[in-house]
Amino acid sequence: MVNRGMISCGNPRAQYESHREAIDEAIGRVLESGRYILGEEVSAFEREFADYVGVRDAIGVGSGTEALHLALIAGGVGAGDEVITVAHTAVATVAAIELCGATPVFVDIEPDYFTIDPDRIEDAITSRTKAVIPVHLYGQPADLAAITLVAQRHGLRVIEDCAQAHGATYRDRKVGSWGDVACFSFYPTKNLGAIGDGGAVVTNDPALAEKVRCLREYGWSSARNVSNMSGWNSRLDELQAAILRLKLRFLDEDNKRRRRIASLYDELLRDSDLILPLRRSDATHVFHLYVVRSRERDELLGRLRAEGVGALVHYPVPVHLQPAYSERIHCAGRLSNTEQAAREILSLPIYPELTDADIEKVAASCVSYCAVL
Repeated sequence: MVNRGMISCGNPRAQYESHREAIDEAIGRVLESGRYILGEEVSAFEREFADYVGVRDAIGVGSGTEALHLALIAGGVGAGDEVITVAHTAVATVAAIELCGATPVFVDIEPDYFTIDPDRIEDAITSRTKAVIPVHLYGQPADLAAITLVAQRHGLRVIEDCAQAHGATYRDRKVGSWGDVACFSFYPTKNLGAIGDGGAVVTNDPALAEKVRCLREYGWSSARNVSNMSGWNSRLDELQAAILRLKLRFLDEDNKRRRRIASLYDELLRDSDLILPLRRSDATHVFHLYVVRSRERDELLGRLRAEGVGALVHYPVPVHLQPAYSERIHCAGRLSNTEQAAREILSLPIYPELTDADIEKVAASCVSYCAVL
């Protein structure tokens, strides 16, 4: 439940309130239809989302984690293989790699952008490497041109993790259209969020798309209840698809508001001691999160919360240092940028319905804290 006295870091209920009548109508339409799994709403959303990203196919699945899992399996990644990615990400990225039996190999991030450092990828490649997963963290596209160049040189698949970057662009193309395949999450707080879990795999490869469609439903293809391959149950439901179809119409407008909020923060915090987020010059950041850096992060976080600002840390412990992974995950070199970022980062409230007054309050609390240091 949202604490109404607190300015939340994200607020999916606010988006429901802003589109309540249309969302309720979409839900009612599905309930009246009597078809609740993989019906026309899912098919329509898949077509519309593929068009939006600029790819041939989109396949709706149960979550962003499952999107990555099925994309890896469909791409031939399995036991004994290695997948290069970053430790500065949601654990879901790594969980998906392990779900298909492969081994995550971590490389460091670029300190200015929090995304995978392309210059570190080549040194991490071995005879077992099958893929690289760049994570477009916080809504900032990774350096896809450099990443795909390395991948092509070594015959690796590029699987984009777009869970936080719906609508972001890199060199005038949407993220999700650069790699062999890309994966999205529709968790409620995302830039395009459902009211529940959901995800999608997108690709321009028709064979890979067909394999993902089979994998998401027990390996079925033309004949229901006949499995042509081992599969799973990972289906986007009709209710979520109907809601996502509606919200997709507002995504660019919402992202524009997020960028406006980020610009306001930039202006209000420019004279503070905080390190403000940089943007790639050849990309469009969609600010799923507005992340600043401070050497006094924990003290600042405590001050903000005491003043009613629900700031958060994304993410406080890099995956390679978490108890479940610390003794068995391979790191290709030191992850010094990753570890320093984890000590300093702080996510300030940002979502399209956030008011200018709330933005000013957040910024004033930050400036006030910095002034007494």
